[in-house]
Amino acid sequence: MNIYRTHNCGELRASDLGKQVRLSGWLHRKRDLGGMLFATLRDNYGITQILSEPGSECEKILSSVRVESVVTVEGEVISRGENINKNMPTGEIEVKLSKVIVQSSAEVLPFQVADDDNAPETTRLTYRFLDLRREKLHANILLRSKIISEIRRRMTDMGFVEFQTPILTSSSPEGARDYLVPSRLYPGKFYALPQAPQQFKQLLMVSGFDKYFQIAPCFRDEDARADRSPGEFYQLDIEMSFVTQDEIFAALEKLFIGLFSDLSDWKVTSPVFPRITYADAIAKYGSDKPDLRFALEIEDLGDIFAETSFSLFRDTLEAGHSIRGLCVDGLADKSRKFYKEIEDFVKEQGGKGVATVQFKDGEVKGSIGKHVSEAESAALRERFNAKDGSALFIMAGETDSIAKLLGQLRLKLADILDLREKNSYRFCWIVDFPMFEKDEETGEIIFSHNPFSMPQGGLEALNNMDPLEIKAYQYDIVCNGIELSSGAIRNHLPEIMYRAFEIAGYDRSVVDDKFGGMIQAFKYGAPPHGGIAPGVDRIAMLLANEQNIREVIAFPLNQNAQDLMMRAPSTVTEKQLKELHLKIVE
Repeated sequence: MNIYRTHNCGELRASDLGKQVRLSGWLHRKRDLGGMLFATLRDNYGITQILSEPGSECEKILSSVRVESVVTVEGEVISRGENINKNMPTGEIEVKLSKVIVQSSAEVLPFQVADDDNAPETTRLTYRFLDLRREKLHANILLRSKIISEIRRRMTDMGFVEFQTPILTSSSPEGARDYLVPSRLYPGKFYALPQAPQQFKQLLMVSGFDKYFQIAPCFRDEDARADRSPGEFYQLDIEMSFVTQDEIFAALEKLFIGLFSDLSDWKVTSPVFPRITYADAIAKYGSDKPDLRFALEIEDLGDIFAETSFSLFRDTLEAGHSIRGLCVDGLADKSRKFYKEIEDFVKEQGGKGVATVQFKDGEVKGSIGKHVSEAESAALRERFNAKDGSALFIMAGETDSIAKLLGQLRLKLADILDLREKNSYRFCWIVDFPMFEKDEETGEIIFSHNPFSMPQGGLEALNNMDPLEIKAYQYDIVCNGIELSSGAIRNHLPEIMYRAFEIAGYDRSVVDDKFGGMIQAFKYGAPPHGGIAPGVDRIAMLLANEQNIREVIAFPLNQNAQDLMMRAPSTVTEKQLKELHLKIVE
């Protein structure tokens, strides 16, 4: 018999009445009700109420130890009578104690575990082992484990085989900064922790394996965001041979529909997920990760104002820029304060402001109402199918800039007006990404997405088209405005890879040096292949309905990429530096 427990703390029911049991766990709460000491005991599985007789040895022991101490108790399962707690699975019973053993005493807590305690995140991360005892966070980490288990089962059922790829590898120019590991045996040389297993999973396809997956750790020295953990993260890495985009999409849709339907009671997009081109996503939603839980779409209004007498709009169009807008029902009666808040928000995002048009009682009002002709008013009503009482938010300026600003305004209006569909997961694919883009700082042509993607049109497109017009077989999967993953059909032909990298400013020698293993492999027969890598952390964040990714990671770094609990990064000894042939330069 186990010396610590006969049952766990979430197991006992009315059917166990009269049994002598032994439980172990953390002392969750204590209450002294007129000499009768009630307490709750918590473990990984749940909570059980325990009570001790006044003046008993059990009462003395429990009175003397703090909450969060670890104890083993023995006693009889009895009914709680009229005091049943329907909110607890064990709420019909309690354990009347005959013995208490203190396994480990707790010191004064830096924050409360049993109650909602708005402790600063710095304190929570410093004492993460305590934070993980709290009900919500504890449940999130268990959910994450279940998600990974379900992913493995479903991927295996679909014929995928799990592989492990190296953690120590070579540095490559893939976008983010590498974490470098100095070599003791080769002075002045470094390994890199993988930003992703990209080259290795492609090499597995070249090696004749057909369907690969891995719950892969990835390492990138980049700043934190609400949906991105600095330092390291995990992704469901996938690669398939002899496939097109459609077959990859079908596999991922099957996985996500099953996973999200089984682990949540929210509505999930039915197959086939909507496919939106990158250009349309930017034009309609001002973002390449649109939130489809509400239908507010951006419209191009350039044609409507082509003959406008309003000088600002006329000058904008003559300069080759754009006029675009959003329309929201029922806002015409909003106060000046409301519209001032919208104006201030746009300026906070870097915009110059936003023009408004309001349709109210058959009249045209708003900040530019007097500049809108009858014909323009009628065209705007028709374009947006605008009802009386609607308000338009219009911006004029450089096309990409106002698209982004209207995209941010779209999300802000959804927040203010509570427009999002409740309890739903709305997926979509973003397709036809540009192969190249201009670097905003240098003006040079760079890869816009994954450098290993196959350009649409192949070598002919690379040789004959404007690089900024070339589309790639690249795609993102997005859910509720969160990008879960990027993927692509890969470039498996050496001559196309050399030419694509040449356009992005890398000569043949750089490709041979940085991607030598893969380019050499492609010269010995490579299958057409493609893949994707959804973020496990982001999947868990969605299923746990959390806004911050650190709430689904057991031991995350803080926003400054520090582990406050383990005190990393830390200094190392002079001996270690010497072994690695390194010197610290202040």
